[in-house]
Amino acid sequence: MSHSLQKSRQDHANGECRDPKSRVTVVGSGSWGSVAAKLIASNALKLPSFHDEVRMWVFEEVLPNGEKLTNVINKTNENAKYLPGITLGRNVVADPDLENAVKEANMLVFVTPHQFMDGICKQLKGKISGEVEAISLVKGMEVKKEGPCLISSLISKELGINCCVLMGANIANEIAMEKFSEATVGYGGSRDIAEKWVQLFSTPYFMVTPVHDVEGVELCGTLKNIVAIATGFVDGLDMGNNTKAAIMRIGLREMKALSKLLFPSVKDSTFFESCGVADVITTCLGGRNRRVAEAFARSGGKRSFDELEAEMLKGQKLQGVLTAREVYETLDHRGWLEMFPLFSTVHQICIGRLKPDDIVHYRDHKSLISIDGPIHLRKSISSMM
Repeated sequence: MSHSLQKSRQDHANGECRDPKSRVTVVGSGSWGSVAAKLIASNALKLPSFHDEVRMWVFEEVLPNGEKLTNVINKTNENAKYLPGITLGRNVVADPDLENAVKEANMLVFVTPHQFMDGICKQLKGKISGEVEAISLVKGMEVKKEGPCLISSLISKELGINCCVLMGANIANEIAMEKFSEATVGYGGSRDIAEKWVQLFSTPYFMVTPVHDVEGVELCGTLKNIVAIATGFVDGLDMGNNTKAAIMRIGLREMKALSKLLFPSVKDSTFFESCGVADVITTCLGGRNRRVAEAFARSGGKRSFDELEAEMLKGQKLQGVLTAREVYETLDHRGWLEMFPLFSTVHQICIGRLKPDDIVHYRDHKSLISIDGPIHLRKSISSMM
């Protein structure tokens, strides 16, 4: 250990001073987590306000050759399972111990499947100081008795720290190959911390814009996966581009309406950022949710999403099906099913209650919408647009 690092730790323990440089840990190591680590690592080496080393928590796995994933990442500087062929950066250190990975960090980047976040927060509760800043790249939400809970809110509540979000039209493999892309940082407090996140993520090929609307940005990243599932059904049934465009438009409308119902502070302009319409477009054209939903529709709904996920994603997780269920539970609990027929229908198809081709006939299902439902829908949505 270097003398300067020893002194920094000693000073910190004595309360004499605090390390002026920020330490970053990425919590998650799938394809998007690995790309996030690559982006951050390149900037940490260049920016004097950050420590060079970027830790990445890895859920330990044993690869087919018998080696542990963390050992392979640290030896080859490549995530051979989730982002093969891409160099992460010599300053990325994989760590299978969650608590050890975050213990010295004052900037935490959460990027795991959303169904794991509750457990991660519970494990870290009481072990994170209030001076730590967090950002969530997680798409999804927790549904509790009192209503839906955004992942940024879960992090803030459980860990007692501020949490921004980063969402956008971001297919991980394309960013890994340094193809130009954009993203949106949503923040609810100080713009200064949002600018620090922008600085940490921005590269010549990855342009990041801050928006004072954490809920709007996060809900765009969450709800777009339901729309992607719907367009996958359209592709799987060869319904064509006109139908796909119509489903994308209706989906974006329902995204906006639900976001503003849940959080009236959500800004209309947020839906024109990268996290909004751009993310809908890219996810519905090339995302994993669209791809697996296409295979589901081609099988006539006879192959389950769990089976297809295991076969097609090789360990990565599908978010759209779970999010569709969570949104359906929220809509059902609040009596809003008739106002959001597309979202409702996607869930019904996913669980086998409706057929994939019902994606374009959802207005005909009286179990979802009353006879005057379409009029009700138009009035309800138009009043919020």
